[in-house]
Amino acid sequence: MNIKIKTETFLKHILIFGSLVLTVAAARAADPSAVSGPMDAAGNFSGKVLETMTTDGYTYVQVDTGNQKAWAATTHFVVKKGDNVTVFGGMPMNNFHSKSLNRDFDLVYFTGKISNNSDSTGAPAAPVLPPGHPALPGEAAPVLPPNHPALAAPAAPVVKVDLTGIKKATSGKTVEEIYAAKAKLAGKSVAVRGKVVKYNSMVMGKNWLHIRDGSGSAMEGNNDLTVTTATAAKVGDTVLVTGKVSTDKDFGAGYKYSVILDDAKVTVE
Repeated sequence: MNIKIKTETFLKHILIFGSLVLTVAAARAADPSAVSGPMDAAGNFSGKVLETMTTDGYTYVQVDTGNQKAWAATTHFVVKKGDNVTVFGGMPMNNFHSKSLNRDFDLVYFTGKISNNSDSTGAPAAPVLPPGHPALPGEAAPVLPPNHPALAAPAAPVVKVDLTGIKKATSGKTVEEIYAAKAKLAGKSVAVRGKVVKYNSMVMGKNWLHIRDGSGSAMEGNNDLTVTTATAAKVGDTVLVTGKVSTDKDFGAGYKYSVILDDAKVTVE
């Protein structure tokens, strides 16, 4: 699958996704050329690092397997030229453009784990996935859909944030009200005010926020709203969010949101 990527993380593509629900095995069966390369049946390969580069989000390594040279990328880890590494569960991205490096790659294998077999400190940090994203290949099943690059790893637990005193947005909705009326609100713009309880920056080229306003309940699953935006924020910030409601958005591999505000306008108050 040759997909021209315009942004560092989507990428990620498609994803954004078009519901890719094929497993890697199914992709190989349907189109072996889409995943041809140095990896074994599990998507793993090992070799010597010929070159390495680091961006704000990723470490890139060019690996010489002895039979082939291949680029791979994952979240930051300690590595240097000459180290021996193992790439786990590599997902191929053809014709990938790295905006941060201003470089085009014919092929890069994105993964959730590259182990440095030469340096005990080289183990990569656990990847930081968007909320609700399944584990990456090399960490645990299920595997990601074909052409899905590595994201960072399971998000950190929600930090306890004081949700008292949050005022409902003028002509807006509470988090609970958005969930309750999601069918009617689908495709429409809404405003909601809340506090950021989880934040992941530049995943799939966007910042991912979880906001809460004290409405709803964890038991009902209607107290926490996921938002993607270009605006930076931090846990504990009070934010006014305006965005279009998307429902039952399925990115494949269990990566599904019943409600999400995608590409929203966020104002930190």
